[in-house]
Amino acid sequence: MFMFMMSQFRFVFAVLCLTAVLIFAVYLRDANNRVVYKQCTLRAEINQLKQELGVKQLQLESLISPAAISQRLNELNNDD
Repeated sequence: MFMFMMSQFRFVFAVLCLTAVLIFAVYLRDANNRVVYKQCTLRAEINQLKQELGVKQLQLESLISPAAISQRLNELNNDD
């Protein structure tokens, strides 16, 4: 009788351990998916910010380029 209870206890213990391991594996997979999603969204945001920065740089370069300044001076002289 004692051996049967010990064997049954081991079986229950093994099932509980297996269940805990499976729950932990699902948790890790979910956590990994959240990290990957966050990484993708941040990478997309970085690319968008880089594009905006490029547009701002082009706007700034057009404002300070000698050709643009000459063109604006000509326009101001023509308006007078």
